[in-house]
Amino acid sequence: MGIFITRFFGGGSRLNPDNILEQVKHQFRQESPIEGAWIEKHAVPFQKFAVKSRVYYGGITRYEDDKLVQYQFVADANTGSVLDIHRL
Repeated sequence: MGIFITRFFGGGSRLNPDNILEQVKHQFRQESPIEGAWIEKHAVPFQKFAVKSRVYYGGITRYEDDKLVQYQFVADANTGSVLDIHRL
């Protein structure tokens, strides 16, 4: 029961940010090669509507129609799920 409460309230273990970045890069590579990628190493608080979590911010750079395009993403630190992504 204690483990459930700890994880439910945000005390669970966090995934390695480098592993999350590899997952995101893999998804982007499905469409086209990437030029660069980054992820912050420290999880920070994040809230979208009523959902609160800790996240890593990261980014991907790739060419689209011969132009360099950047994307920023927000990934849940506990699950690795991408919560938000947008083109800059």
